[in-house]
Amino acid sequence: MKIPHIGEAELAVMQVLWQAGEPLCTAAINQAVEVRGWKRTTVSTFLTRLTEKGAVTAEKRGTGYYYTPVLTEDAYRRAQTGALVHSLFGGSVTALAASLFEDTALSEEDVRELRAILERNAR
Repeated sequence: MKIPHIGEAELAVMQVLWQAGEPLCTAAINQAVEVRGWKRTTVSTFLTRLTEKGAVTAEKRGTGYYYTPVLTEDAYRRAQTGALVHSLFGGSVTALAASLFEDTALSEEDVRELRAILERNAR
C-alpha cells in the first residue's frame, strides 16, 4: 500500500481511529476531537479526505457512517520515519540516532533496549 500524505489535523483523526480499535461513527470521532474546537463539518472534511486517500474506509450504517482505518499506525510511522531519515539525514540512520541521543542522557535500561533492537535488526 502506498502511504498517503496525511496532514497534522488528519493525523489527529487517524489517532482517534487507531486508538479505538473498532469502527467509529462520526459523532464519536467529533467527541474525541472536541478539545480542538473543530466544527462537525471540519471533521467531516478530514474524514472525506482520509477516505479519498485510502487511509480509512467509510461504511454507511443507518443514517450515518462508520470509519475504519485501512492504514495502520505502524505502517504510517515507518513511512514517516523513512521520509525523515532521507530528507533530513541524507538516508543515514546513524545520523538520525546521533541527533536523537546527542543531548539526551540515556538510562542503563534505555541502552539495554536499544542494544537489543540493534542486535535484532543487524543484517
